[in-house]
Amino acid sequence: MNQASEDVTVNPVQRAREARGDVAVIRDLLPYLRPYLGRILLALGLVFAAKLLNLVVPLVLKHIVDGLNVEPSLLMLPVGLLLAYGGARIGVTLFTELRQVVFARVMARTSRQVTLKVFRHLHGLSLKFHLGRRTGGVARDVERGGSAIADLLDWTLYSIIPILLEVILVTAVLVWAYDWRFAAITLATLLAYAAWTFAITEWRTRYYRASVEADTRANERAVDSLLNYETVKYFNNEEHEAARYDENLRHLENAKVKATTSLALLNLGQAAIVSLGVTAMMWLAAAGVVAGSLTVGDLVLVNTYLLQLSAPLFLLGMMYREVKQALTNMERLFGLLDERQDVQDAPGARPLKASRPSVSFESVRFGYDPRRQILHDLSFEIPAGGTVAVVGHSGSGKSTLARLLYRFYDVDGGRIAIDGQDIRQLTQASLRGAIAIVPQDTVLFNDSIFYNIHYGRPDASPEEVEEAARAAHIHDFIDCLPDGYQTQVGERGLKLSGGEKQRVAIARAILKNPGILIFDEATSALDSQSERAIQAELERIQVGRTTLVIAHRLSTVMNADQILVMDRGRIVERGTHAALLASGGVYAQMWRLQQSEAEREEAQQAH
Repeated sequence: MNQASEDVTVNPVQRAREARGDVAVIRDLLPYLRPYLGRILLALGLVFAAKLLNLVVPLVLKHIVDGLNVEPSLLMLPVGLLLAYGGARIGVTLFTELRQVVFARVMARTSRQVTLKVFRHLHGLSLKFHLGRRTGGVARDVERGGSAIADLLDWTLYSIIPILLEVILVTAVLVWAYDWRFAAITLATLLAYAAWTFAITEWRTRYYRASVEADTRANERAVDSLLNYETVKYFNNEEHEAARYDENLRHLENAKVKATTSLALLNLGQAAIVSLGVTAMMWLAAAGVVAGSLTVGDLVLVNTYLLQLSAPLFLLGMMYREVKQALTNMERLFGLLDERQDVQDAPGARPLKASRPSVSFESVRFGYDPRRQILHDLSFEIPAGGTVAVVGHSGSGKSTLARLLYRFYDVDGGRIAIDGQDIRQLTQASLRGAIAIVPQDTVLFNDSIFYNIHYGRPDASPEEVEEAARAAHIHDFIDCLPDGYQTQVGERGLKLSGGEKQRVAIARAILKNPGILIFDEATSALDSQSERAIQAELERIQVGRTTLVIAHRLSTVMNADQILVMDRGRIVERGTHAALLASGGVYAQMWRLQQSEAEREEAQQAH
């Protein structure tokens, strides 16, 4: 499959989002509007009042014209009618603006609530979803969907409905006061206009969908490329990235051009239909004036009503298009809520209450893909306050243990227990609140150093943050920076070195003060001297805490209560450092190999 076809291919998740349908989107939105039913009804009442006054304006104008259409000697200024005319026009604007004031909170609050729910849902999804998502595309869907809610409410309730209400009222007046043919022409014009508008807009919606998809793809490419800025520079691939981005922009350009050119056809048809209706109405009214059955004021009345109706009718196509576009954007937003949460709290899940918990893996089986099992009947226990280290070659399944303990995934077989309680029966919030991790690849927020350390426990005081930084041996470095703890770390912490980021992660874990600690290659980014200093500190903070250490360097796990050697998802050896060396097995071979490498490095440094 070539690059172009890859860019426009819609994956099954996206197809499911788009198949949701307009009625389903509106049904999903209604629960968020129910709490504001009073405000909605009040706003609709104000709309109705504005339309009634708008109906009165031409009637008053008719009487003013008829009052002036007398002999000059009998001419008197109709002061009352003029004041009524001015008051009615002011009233229309007043009620329209009051409606906006009353309903503004409903639109803003509903948009906020839905967007927040989607944001929370995204954080509640399993790691599987986030490993497969494209950040730029998801962010774009949330942004467009949130603004589309206000657009939908505004256009539907306070643009389209008022127009229909005005048409009904004007038609009723024309039937009551004049020949039924006036009402017939009005309704025929409206029906023809609406049929043309809806048909062409439905046809044009496909181009909007294509532009939305292309815009999402372009944003995904741009965000992905910018997040990997250094990699792009390393391989001198700026032009390659620009070409990939331009491929998406080309699809967006074509979709927008088709949408714009098709708009000309829509506008031409609308203008023709309205012009025919206006001409027929004026012809009929003028004939009535000539025949003496209608006055000049009646002609003015009919003409004014036509002008009042034609202006919003010209906007009806745009309104319908905006509504369809809003529904399309909301499909994608609510589609994110359809994403299944693979890991959920069980009914009646209990909070974890344990200051010094024990952890046990009991015959655990797991695979990220059902076709490829990662862990095979894995069993071990970390006693309360004890330290267990897991070592092994890359791909042996070490880091998977941390993900399972955090319950980013549920095991396929067996169970993981804390103090004898299956973690699937515990609330996720309490489980993860009891664990802190120093990961191998530390990614920081694009904020200050203080914020990134403070993130470990948001209610901690500045003094506690500084104490944690001292414990992680990074305080002196921070203190030397011009902005100190307020130094910005940049996107993903790229302004800091690997070792500095690792120390920030260690400080963050120390600040959290958890019952369970996980060190996943916690010193992998440090030089030998820094590693020795940090290792001593890590061993100090491990005291009294249940600790799982995942390591590649065996020198960092020598003092563990038990060391597990993993290979292809199985524990092949276990014991203390001394016992494993004495057995002469896999661990002993790894130790000798690493010692030889360390000696070579020291010899090179000496030279």
